[in-house]
Parts: sequence; C-alpha cells; structure tokens
Amino acid sequence: MASLLVKNADMLVTMDQDRRELPGGGLYAEDGIIRAVGPSDTLPADADRIIDACGQIVLPGFVNTHHHLNQTLTRNLPAAQDNNLFAWLQAHYRIWAKTHPEASRTSALVGLGELVLSGCTTVFDHSYLFRSGNKVDFLIEAATDLGVRFHASRGSMSLGESKGGLPPDDCVEEEDDIIADCIRVVDR
Repeated sequence: MASLLVKNADMLVTMDQDRRELPGGGLYAEDGIIRAVGPSDTLPADADRIIDACGQIVLPGFVNTHHHLNQTLTRNLPAAQDNNLFAWLQAHYRIWAKTHPEASRTSALVGLGELVLSGCTTVFDHSYLFRSGNKVDFLIEAATDLGVRFHASRGSMSLGESKGGLPPDDCVEEEDDIIADCIRVVDR
C-alpha cells in the first residue's frame, strides 16, 4: 500500500460541505484515496512519500467539463485565426475528419498533459468526427495511461451542408454508423 502525506500547507482548501480552509493543514492518502484531512499535527507522522507544502496552497483537483481533445493539435491553424466560431469550425472540419489513430492519441496525450499540469484531475471530452480509423477508444486509452479520471462522450455529427448543417458532407457520419459505434463503446 503506497501512502502519501502532504503537510504544513499555508492553506489547505477542502471544498467540503462546510468549505473549510485549514491554515497549516495537510492530508494523508493511501493508494490514491484520501483517508484524512486536517491540521498537520493530527495526521499520521510518516508515509511512503512526504511533501512539505510550506508556502503552498493545496486545492482539490479541478474538473474540466468541456473538452475536444482531438482539436489540440490544430489549435494554431493559420486559416482559423481571428475568425468567429463558424468560420473557425469550417477551417477545421476536413482536418479533424482525417484524424488517424496516432494523431488522436497524441492529441489526447498533449491536451490531457496540459490539463494535469494545470491541476485538473477529471476531464469530460466529447470529441467528434470519427473518420479515418479514429475512435473514442484512443482518447480513453490515453487518459488511462496518464491516470486521469476521464468521462468520454462519443460525439457525432450527421447533418452535412447539403441538409442544412455546417460541416461538409464528406465529414459527417451516417446515423446508423454513429449509433452502432456508440453501442460498441458502451459495451466495451
């Protein structure tokens, strides 16, 4: 059993129902589960790993509730700069539709890594445009590899320009294919 002791934080913010803020606070965890939070002198004195948080503020992990990890690798596309949302999307659709498994995994690792470094421990992603062999599975595998709590929504688009939608017709999926893949993902 691996244990962790964080002690002597200038402030430990609990975000519990009483919104306690504990000067000189700390926490004790075993196997990644917090077992005790309180003033440092009330916690176990020893652990496998000890962090002296003097001069630091300790906060719970942040929760990201809206992300499109497959878009990470295209965020600096020149054709999309200084545009409104619809022009920005139209500059990207065909690129995203061509996202292959390796690019999807790399994009997820970069995006998730950035989130973790900013203090985010839980991510909700709703990537879409699963073409070119891309699958939501690659995003889930990347999150698993990084140890991030991850909630995935297998996003989709089935309404192309010819039917009044924004994306080009060659970027959308057939609804039967979307439903079948959603069922596959849930079953997996």
